[in-house]
Amino acid sequence: MQRILLALALALCSGAALAAINLNTATKDELVALPGIGPAKAQAILDYRSAHGPFKSVEEVKDVKGIGAKRFEKLKAELTVAAPATAKAAPRPGDNVAGAPQRAAKGDVTGAPKRDAAAGGKP
Repeated sequence: MQRILLALALALCSGAALAAINLNTATKDELVALPGIGPAKAQAILDYRSAHGPFKSVEEVKDVKGIGAKRFEKLKAELTVAAPATAKAAPRPGDNVAGAPQRAAKGDVTGAPKRDAAAGGKP
């Protein structure tokens, strides 16, 4: 029974360790939860993001006042940078996009012109 509980505890902890904080979407509270980041440093990160736009790399956080090489080394494993969720997804095949070919009519998988039976099978 103890082994099962230990395995469960390790699984839960490892899942939490894998959840990195995205610098481009993190809230002040999420940033404060990071080691060595208090409310003032969290606000400095948010202010930097507002002034310079989304972070392009995790290393860019070193440009924030008060975050030096030592603090960055403690943080980098818990940080990630991804595009903000407001970006639109790329169109999927078949989406009606200007200049994109339209889907074939239902039942027409070849894309060939439909034949008119009344005209003797000619398109």
